[in-house]
Amino acid sequence: MAAEIIDGKQISADIRAEVAAEVKKLKSKHGLTPGLAVVLVGEDPASQVYVRNKESACAEVGFNSFKFELPADTSQEKLMDLVYELNNRDDIHGILVQLPLPSQLDSAEVLLAIEPNKDVDGFHPVNVGRLAVGQATMPPCTPAGCVELLKRSGARLEGANAVIVGRSNIVGKPAALLLLAENCTVTIAHSKTRDLAGVCRGADVLVAAVGVPKMITGDMVKEGATVIDVGINRTDEGLVGDVDFEAAREKARAITPVPGGVGPMTIAMLMKNTLKATQMTLPAQAR
Repeated sequence: MAAEIIDGKQISADIRAEVAAEVKKLKSKHGLTPGLAVVLVGEDPASQVYVRNKESACAEVGFNSFKFELPADTSQEKLMDLVYELNNRDDIHGILVQLPLPSQLDSAEVLLAIEPNKDVDGFHPVNVGRLAVGQATMPPCTPAGCVELLKRSGARLEGANAVIVGRSNIVGKPAALLLLAENCTVTIAHSKTRDLAGVCRGADVLVAAVGVPKMITGDMVKEGATVIDVGINRTDEGLVGDVDFEAAREKARAITPVPGGVGPMTIAMLMKNTLKATQMTLPAQAR
């Protein structure tokens, strides 16, 4: 029996609707409107599309959206000055510097300059540390979206064997920490893992985040597993994930498609983090 298809588009729409409802409460009770600032340096086409999608999502949920476009030859000093300015603005609750940045800019220094409570991407070392010790306030959006997909598709996480293929700072490592917090037993696998296929076959929950088209084959998937495919790879046959979807679908309980699975969740979780950042500016008793 073919697996259930986990509809990331619908789940992300549900999350945005939940955020919109909370924004209405914030406005009516506290006169507070969440504000998200997006900084775009240069004219990378993919980044421009992503920023437009973020603006559209902000309008949908009732946020104020602020876009700051800088030329590709912007200096480190000018970009840092803008970040410090945004840190100090009361009408801006979330700051996102769109990556990648032009080569002359130090991304790590820029991300470190963002006020942690406005770091809605969840990349600041303070937020990474909070995640590691179980005090996550701003979890990175893509791995947080993966966990939401698991929960909302009925995956039983407590006690489950979870295998994450990929060890990046953006997805693999934070996904492992988030799944540990859900009481999974977590293995991080990667290109040097011995018997990768065998490790994957032991997974009740399998998260693929390696950036290699169809690397996870059907015989690497356990019967009844839930498969989350983070990969988005452009090939001659179009967009494909890191999982051989058709083969894995015959084994899994549930699986995300590419596109339409994890992708829509990233912006939905960005909206959720920005809402949280806004709520954190309220006195504790008012949240």
